[in-house]
This record gives sequence, C-alpha cells and structure tokens, in this order.
Amino acid sequence: MSVLVYTESEQGTFKKIAFEAVSYAKGIADMFSTTVTAVTINAGDVVELGKYGATKIVQVSNEKLENFNAQAYASIIAQTAKKEDVQVIVISSSANCKFMAPLLAIDLEAGFVPNVTQLPVSTSPFKVKSNVYSNKAFAFTEYMTHTKIIGLAKNTFGLKENETSVNTEEFLPELIDEVFNTEVVSVEKTTDKVTIADAEIVVSGGRGLKGPENWGMIEELAETLGAAIACSKPVSDMGWRPHSEHVGQTGKPVSSNLYIAIGISGAIQHLAGVNASKVKVVINSDPEAPFFKAADYGIVGDAFEIVPKLIEKLKEFKAQNA
Repeated sequence: MSVLVYTESEQGTFKKIAFEAVSYAKGIADMFSTTVTAVTINAGDVVELGKYGATKIVQVSNEKLENFNAQAYASIIAQTAKKEDVQVIVISSSANCKFMAPLLAIDLEAGFVPNVTQLPVSTSPFKVKSNVYSNKAFAFTEYMTHTKIIGLAKNTFGLKENETSVNTEEFLPELIDEVFNTEVVSVEKTTDKVTIADAEIVVSGGRGLKGPENWGMIEELAETLGAAIACSKPVSDMGWRPHSEHVGQTGKPVSSNLYIAIGISGAIQHLAGVNASKVKVVINSDPEAPFFKAADYGIVGDAFEIVPKLIEKLKEFKAQNA
C-alpha cells in the first residue's frame, strides 16, 4: 500500500506545491514503511518528482485536460487510487484542489481535511492537525473512513529532498463525456510576473499610497525582492489595481514566507487572508493601525520616504552579495 499524491502542474511545469506535496507524502510513507506513488496530468519532466521521494509515477496525458477540470481531475485521481489500492491521498490546499476534493471524497467515500500543517499526529487512529477559522486557530481531526484525503497547506512542510529511483507508467483512465460539459473559452494570465499563489514573498499596497500613479515604488520593491504584487480590497474596488491582485478573506489567501504590507491599515478581512504568512512586515504612518498588532515587524512612518530607502539598501545588499 503506497501513499498517493496528486502533483499539480501548469502548462506542463510542476508548481512548487507539487514538490512540497511529494515531500509530505514521503513523510507519511515513512511512517507506514511504504512508498510514494505520484499521479501527474499533462506534466512534462516527471522524473524530477523522484528527487523528493516519489518511487512510482502514474502519467495521464489527454489534450482535453489542458485546462483544469474538477470533475475530470477528481475522476482520474479516484481511478488511480483504486488501481493502486491506496488508503492515503495527498493533495494541496490550492483553490483548484479545494474545488476538486469534495468530488474526489464522494467518489472514494473518503474523509477530507484541508489546510493540514504537519505530518499526522498519530496513525492509529489517523489524526491530523489543520488550520481553521481563517488561520486563527487549529483543529485536530480524526478520520473515520478507510480512505483519507489530506489537503496540505502551502509553505508549512517545506521541500525535503529524498532522492529515489523512479518507475513511470502511462495510465488511460475512463472519462465519460459528462465530465467535459464545462468548456474553458479563454484563459488570461499575467506574464513575466511572480504569481501570488506561488510567491515566496508578497509586496502589498493599500489606500495609503494615495493613487495608482504611486504604484511604481511597489513594483520596484517587488522586482528587487523577486516578489509578487498584491493589494487590499479598497484598492482593487477603486480600480487602482486589478482584482486578481486583491488578497484577503474575500480575495486570494496568502501563505508566503514574507508578506510586506505598505499603507494597509489591516482590516479584519485582510488580516484573515494573510494570517498564514510566516513573517509579516507593515509600513504605515498611523501607529494605531490594526496591522501592527498582527505584524512581526512594523515601521511607523511615511511610505514615500521609507520604501525608496528600503529599495536602495536592498539593491546595495544584492550588489555586494552577487
């Protein structure tokens, strides 16, 4: 009995969470003295998964699956799980996986826990720890089902190299026509930018920047750090920045290693969406801004003076350590 892990990819390239999920699955496999089987869908260099502990890779290729399809992906993973006779399935807690997981759980009559933060605290009974209430608390959940689906929270387990030899096999699952009833007409993406979902560092701006014309320093800071750009809800509502950059409880959740908030007061909805970030830095002229209570580091001052100096120092540091 191996541990099955679904490895997310986009346009043939694995996302970072795919390697983290394999690393996590390997940790569970070691607890059961078994191996890791990875299932890939339209992925490219699958052998790279062996670097993190996968010993068998089940490859699925289908031109109809170029874009994510929750029903089809759930069916593929379920068929793979039945074929491999697995009891534990690891997926990520990405938006796509959270959309797909209930369908997968129904198909396999499995229990599902999202936002899991560490290896199971026990295997008999099988119990996991997860973030709940917008990362304000955690819960211990015991599975009562034969098959268990774990949704791994991003940036909680990390990448752990554990190179193994890899065997690959092609798999042709049966997909009924009904799973393709939804058609993707077009996909619009930003190019040459770090995405919020995959970013290790996120630089976010709020109304304190006073207008879209002042966003240049946010972009320069993000470029210097190799970070993704984000914004608060009021900023996207006013049209200063696209809604795709809105982070918070009603926008995109952020679980980066470093989150820098500039000119953001820290409304409860915003904090709920970024609370999972490991280190939070806030720059704000108002010393009473709620964000200071949630931040790991805070600077009280004018962002228009502080950010350019921060960029200058970062560039100096990079030049000296190049």
